[in-house]
Amino acid sequence: MTTNKITESAIEEFAIDLLEKQGYQYIYALDIAPDSETPERSSFEDVLLVERLKKAVGRINSNIPADVREDAVKQILRLNFPELIANNGAFHRMLTDGIKVSYRKDGAGRGDLVWLIDFKNPENNEFLVTNQFTVIENEVNKRPDVILFVNGLPLVVIELKNPADENATVKSAFKQLQTYKQTIPGLFTYNGFMVVSDGLEAKAGSLSAGYSRFMAWKSSDGKTVASPRIGQMETLIKGMLNKRTLLDIIRHFIVFDKSKKEDKETGVTTIRTVKKLAAYHQYYAVNKAVESTLRASGYSETKTTDEFMVMESPASYGLVGVDSQPAGDRKGGVV
Repeated sequence: MTTNKITESAIEEFAIDLLEKQGYQYIYALDIAPDSETPERSSFEDVLLVERLKKAVGRINSNIPADVREDAVKQILRLNFPELIANNGAFHRMLTDGIKVSYRKDGAGRGDLVWLIDFKNPENNEFLVTNQFTVIENEVNKRPDVILFVNGLPLVVIELKNPADENATVKSAFKQLQTYKQTIPGLFTYNGFMVVSDGLEAKAGSLSAGYSRFMAWKSSDGKTVASPRIGQMETLIKGMLNKRTLLDIIRHFIVFDKSKKEDKETGVTTIRTVKKLAAYHQYYAVNKAVESTLRASGYSETKTTDEFMVMESPASYGLVGVDSQPAGDRKGGVV
């Protein structure tokens, strides 16, 4: 009699297969390692796929001179704050707001922005999934299970555990990520968010989130909660890590919240920064509210770009439709 035993490598393969179905290109990290025949990193300390990044920046910002684009890429390589959260915050601002550059054109100075990601057109970006990506920092060698790269940037780190091992839990995967943050912080300078899973249960959280703030993504389409018969990892990959949603989350649904606290005895004030990631229900509700507001204001009728078009009717969610309501009626809302 034979039994099928779940292994961590099987879970890894399952996750990679799901990501490939979402349009990610799979590359085995050892095939592009510094000591491979086709290296894409000059050393194991490098965490960016720089040539892929430069190629994407050139494609997205073709109207900006090559030397200016080169300098923009160098800016994200120079991040050197003493705290990881500060480095991550600085990178996030450059990623979502564009990198400020200046150059001369036709004899006059000009200011512009260099974009690392094409947020308006997800298909104009390169999405890679890699496994066993070795990073060596301060002589410490670590190898996260799965990393998702967008245009050569390691935006999502996924740590997996074997559900058949009672000691290898989702919480132990979370603890492993905390170890990575301490030992190979360079990788997490460029992190959007992290995912932990045992193949069935799966949760996502930000760089600064405690375990209680890692949350499941419970819908693959924003319309219905996924069946409990479907593993949480599958739902998270389909609902959260598809190309369009991933970029939308990175750009619009992550905030860095600063708070001050004064020590009453010493009078010393410290500033604490917390990175916050929207939960699945917040993500879908906000987007639906924005769509409803645009329709109510008439904005979606007057703009023709895809970015501002209301793509779905509330009727598709089992709610009363708004086809009979005129655009610009100033009656908007979301349930």
